[in-house]
Amino acid sequence: MPTVKFIKEKKEIEVPSGTDLRTAAQKAGVNIYDGFNGFGATLNALLNCHGFGLCGTCRVNIMKGMENTNPMTVREKVKFKTPIPTPIPDPLPCLAYIGSEETMRLACMTRVEGDVEVETGPPIDLFGENFFS
Repeated sequence: MPTVKFIKEKKEIEVPSGTDLRTAAQKAGVNIYDGFNGFGATLNALLNCHGFGLCGTCRVNIMKGMENTNPMTVREKVKFKTPIPTPIPDPLPCLAYIGSEETMRLACMTRVEGDVEVETGPPIDLFGENFFS
């Protein structure tokens, strides 16, 4: 069974192959709804899209094992790659300039197929890696 390691929380958990990171985090007792750089974490834990990939509050940074996850979904590509607002109104309409665009994923949309190391609640850098490009 694949192992998911939550770096900040110093927790490791074995999950069945195909489990999404959101479910793995809940099973391990890890809060993935960090809010905006920690602000609003309690509110986000209650008011989120419950795993439909709409709100963007369950963003995680895959530190190791990106090859052991499913390919980025369309919803993730819209959130992390498109520098325009999405057509669906949500709290974080565009995350294309937050930094770590290549390794950032939504926990609810990321299926685990092998061992991965995850950073929960990565900081948002509003200037991002692509801000001046």
